[in-house]
Order: sequence, then structure tokens, then C-alpha cells
Amino acid sequence: MKKWLYLLSIVTLFIASCSSETSTDPVDDTPMVSDDEPFVSTNPVRDFPGNFLPTGDSGGDILANDNFTNLEIQIAFVEGFRPTEEAMNNFESYLQEFSFKQEINVVYTQLDSPNEETLTLEEISDLELDNRTSYNSDDTLAIYIYFADAPSDGDDPDSNLVTLGAVYRNSSMVIFAQTIRDLAAQFSPISSINRSDVETATLNHEFGHLFGLVNLGTAMVNPHEDEEAANHCNVEGCLMRAELQFSNTGLKASAKGDIYAPACQITGHDIIKALQTRKSNAETVDLDTECRLDIEAIGARITSSTAKEY
Repeated sequence: MKKWLYLLSIVTLFIASCSSETSTDPVDDTPMVSDDEPFVSTNPVRDFPGNFLPTGDSGGDILANDNFTNLEIQIAFVEGFRPTEEAMNNFESYLQEFSFKQEINVVYTQLDSPNEETLTLEEISDLELDNRTSYNSDDTLAIYIYFADAPSDGDDPDSNLVTLGAVYRNSSMVIFAQTIRDLAAQFSPISSINRSDVETATLNHEFGHLFGLVNLGTAMVNPHEDEEAANHCNVEGCLMRAELQFSNTGLKASAKGDIYAPACQITGHDIIKALQTRKSNAETVDLDTECRLDIEAIGARITSSTAKEY
């Protein structure tokens, strides 16, 4: 493996899928809230089961308006690690391109550092339960994205493998912000790639997994899953592409019953190279035709003007 991970894009990021067990009790996904006192959940997994499903299970709900007409995205970030404005603008444009949501609302939540040298997905899940405030309600689907100040526990610095982001439920994502900064700082003096580029590619790739790509809750219209990198695309140039070498690290189930699938890691040098190639041609890293067909089948906003040939 060459150096650094995989920013995603053309060469993909990590985590493929994860699932979580939900309460077997019949619970309304929209708890009653008093006009005088806001509802505060002591058990989000029980009270909001629709936010604790396997990765990819909510692709249709994110894209179409059958069950939810609005989208709320909670960006929880450790102080000093808020995503760049440029990356967030690019990310929102990406969502607006494919989702029919009438309103996309982004809520920022600044958090103290957990003061950990590294973070496992189990620890990230625990932090989410402590700090997440946006959950599904009425006509609004909620997504939680945590920008961490510590690298992934699954990184292998000796092998130059690092993780930029991961999805671990149908509405949960982590971005390893410090790792992204380190990667961008390494290449920015010698390339046109900056931190916003890396954040954008990471956010868009991981959200592609929340759409259910590739074959991760959303069925493929035509076969295009990489045989050596599950849940990633085999079409050259696709945002969901996974190339080169991978290192899978199994993550055991936590006490809360969350079950995490292996994460995939990829070298950052090759992702940076891919981004440079696209950028030099005035192109952005985007979903290929096959991935677009897949999400169109579950309700995505796909028009002739957005269809692209690869």
C-alpha cells in the first residue's frame, strides 16, 4: 500500500456496511413532545428505531419524498474541526442533485474533544448516543455526521493506511477530520488538492453508501460491484470506486448490540492522484451511470441533464 488512505472518490473510502439491532418493542418513531417541555430521550435506540437500522436501509427515504419531505443533517464537530464552508456547499449541492427533499437543513453542534488518541466505531457510536439531538420526526428525516479529532483505531501507520470516514448505520457517519487535514497538508504544497477537496470527496462517497450504494441496501440495476471490494463500484472514475489494496479489520459487536461490518482502507496517494486528474480536466468526482441508475430506481432525482457517460 502506498501512503495514506483513501479519500474516496475515484478510489474509495472505507466502510462498506454496518447494521444495528433495533428494539423489538413496537415503538412510534415520533415520540410525543410537550408544547411546554421538549422531549429528551434517555434511550434513542428505543425511541427512534428508524435512525438505528443497517447502513443503506434508508436510501429511498433520503432520495424520495414518499415518507419524508425534508432532511435535517446534524454536523457534530469537535471544537476546531468544523468542516470548511466550501466542502459543505459542495456537499449540499450533491444532495440537492439527487434528492427530492423540499428542504435540507444543516444544524451544527460544537462538542468537546473526547480526548482519545484513536477512536473505534463502538466508541463513536457511544459518542453519538451522548450527543446526537436530531432524529426522525413527522416529515423530516435526520442524519448525524461526526467530525472527529482523533484517527480511526483501525489505522495502521506502519503500513501507511489511514481512514478518512465511515458509515455505520442508516443515518450515522463519521469523518476523521484530523486525518483529512494531515493528508491535505501533505499534498497541498505540491498539488492543487486542498482540505475542502478531501472533505467533499469523503462526505459524498460516504453518503453514497447511505443511498445504499453499491449493492448495500439498494439493488443494482446492472452488475457493477467490485468483486474484490464489496459495496463499491467497478466502473473507472466513479465516486464509489474502490481500487488498489484493502485491509479489512473486523469490529466486534458492542454491548449495545451494534454490529459493525469490516472497514475498507485504501492508500491516499492514489486518491489524491485521481482527484488531481479529474481536477485538471475541470471535472468533479461524481457518481457514474450505473450508480445513478441504481438510485434512480429507488426514487432519486435523475434527469437527462445530470446523466453522465463514463
